[in-house]
Amino acid sequence: MQSIAEAAPALRAAGLVGVWNTDVVAGKSILDAGAAALLAGNIGLAGRPIPLEVALGATHPDDKAWLFARIRRVRQMGGVFSAEFRVVTATGDVRWVLNRGTLAPDTSGAMKGLGAYIDTTDSHNTRFVSAGSLAQVGEDPLAHAADRCLETHSALAAGGYTNLRRITETLLLGIGRALAQRHT
Repeated sequence: MQSIAEAAPALRAAGLVGVWNTDVVAGKSILDAGAAALLAGNIGLAGRPIPLEVALGATHPDDKAWLFARIRRVRQMGGVFSAEFRVVTATGDVRWVLNRGTLAPDTSGAMKGLGAYIDTTDSHNTRFVSAGSLAQVGEDPLAHAADRCLETHSALAAGGYTNLRRITETLLLGIGRALAQRHT
């Protein structure tokens, strides 16, 4: 089995842009370099706690309202988060990004979250696909499995089941590989 570091080329090939973590109580998120460059439009913000509005500053204006509403909901309730939206790069190009992650209370009860951004531009045709029409498409069984696995992973973390979390990590890596193979 490969380590995450060994899998980095495959993750990049699958469109991984970067990762995020968030502290809901503090109202701050931390992006890695790839996420900061594309989503915030400023690589210099990598590793620094920043507000959501800054972290997602490059979000396409037509997607901001519904995206931020979804994020606010999951920040209140916790759980798995998945949203595909557009960002506008510094050069004016429009890219599609899938944001997937999960939010759950930590041991003190404070809501925390972890996730990743995946560039999905290559899977879209040139015509705009609205958020409403995306909701009408039948759910992908592999995406559904990923969502349930993320929920299970979070629940095991909340319960302190470290050994069982290793199993869900392995399953998540396998699901990620299967998703990546679809586009190769």
